[in-house]
Amino acid sequence: MVKPWATSPSGQALGIDLHVEPTGSGLRKGLTDALRDAVRGGRLAPGVRLPSSRTLAADLGIARNTVADAYADLVAAGWLTARQGSGTRVAERPVEAPRPASTRGRRAPAGLRHDLHPGTPDLSSFPRAEWLKASRRALNAAPNGALGYGDARGRVELRTALAGYLARARGVHADPDRIVICSGFVHGLMLLGEVLRNRGVRDVAVETYGLDVHWDVLTRSGLRTHPLPLDQLGTRTDELATGEPAVGAALLTPAHQFPMGGALHPDRRAAVVDWARRTGGLILEDDYDGEFRYDRQPVGALQGLDPDRVVYFGTASKSLAPGLRLGWLVLPPSVIGEVIEAKGVADWSCGVLDQLTLAEFIDSGAYDRHVRGARLRYRRRRDQLVAALAERAPDVRATGIAAGLHAVLQLPPGTEQSVVRAAAWQRLGVSGLSSFRHDEATTEPPLDALVVGYGTPPDHAWTSALEALCRALP
Repeated sequence: MVKPWATSPSGQALGIDLHVEPTGSGLRKGLTDALRDAVRGGRLAPGVRLPSSRTLAADLGIARNTVADAYADLVAAGWLTARQGSGTRVAERPVEAPRPASTRGRRAPAGLRHDLHPGTPDLSSFPRAEWLKASRRALNAAPNGALGYGDARGRVELRTALAGYLARARGVHADPDRIVICSGFVHGLMLLGEVLRNRGVRDVAVETYGLDVHWDVLTRSGLRTHPLPLDQLGTRTDELATGEPAVGAALLTPAHQFPMGGALHPDRRAAVVDWARRTGGLILEDDYDGEFRYDRQPVGALQGLDPDRVVYFGTASKSLAPGLRLGWLVLPPSVIGEVIEAKGVADWSCGVLDQLTLAEFIDSGAYDRHVRGARLRYRRRRDQLVAALAERAPDVRATGIAAGLHAVLQLPPGTEQSVVRAAAWQRLGVSGLSSFRHDEATTEPPLDALVVGYGTPPDHAWTSALEALCRALP
């Protein structure tokens, strides 16, 4: 369906032909894609006010909720802004650059009855049978040369499969030649740390709350980490422009801040991209659980706003299993040669058979089916957690629950350590929020909270783990 919008002197969405697929659940995605393409192509200029959801729905002959949901998705991804009294507008940001042709891997402590530490999926749900079938098909189809040392970037079959998947699922601009396969996020961060150091970078911005293993990797690369504060709109990326000392890179989790759980506000997304363009800095985007968003469409990757300034990190650790040791970097052209050189010195290639298997797993559709099933399972657990808290621990509030495999449970002031001890008495593994706070963070007072990984236990143990958690809470 092609629908032109009428022009008005006020500057409301004008003269744009929307190409929308008017069938089933694809209608919302079609409208979202059409609006995004209009903004990206310059047909909707920054600052232009869009029609109200009611007006556009009547114009297109579709449900108002479909338009409202499409607007909300684009606001979350940074393409639009919405403010009370001024309506929905195209975001004010620089024109998109042209696109060229520690804890996370933590082992569960011995003696635990239930492990609710964040960072691990339900390993009992790994699709063993489907993975084995994909492995057999991949091995049968592999040429003999695939078993040699090969390309330091990784197998082209996997890089090609990932390029297609990341484009449609996460909005990533990923040419196979710009993808490098690595052995998980930490390995990728080690490579980037070496590249940054060799470029003369000495200071890197990180988030106030995160994983100390990541900060340690950067420190061991000769880099100093400087925490950016967080608030209700996410990481204060606006402080990059005024902070001292000047940093050469920023490590962020924009789609789902770890561990606080919020998505980076569109204005903050625009601010960090603007900073990178003005200063030549690099944004290191950790998209650690981007597939798992429950209440609306996934927030698109920040990399889609400027592929030339963002290094995109992804892994199979949350969607499949961390033991696969498969991750990927989508790199700007300006750094790919340096990353390949660093990888060639430290670790020429990751395991070829698992690379070929994952490529086949994606191409066959098995990966999408697995992620859809996992998303339903983890959403059900999240809903059960929220319901149990409302009934048995009404003084505890769950936040950061729109996505991911964990929740932050906000506790009464001064109770975090006592709750962690009470959980330990029940052989229940939980993490206090304070363990994720950067040592140099000074801008906001510490919060008393737990970070609970509801994705970690196997299905058969989830109910009893939830009961044990509720008994430990105030």
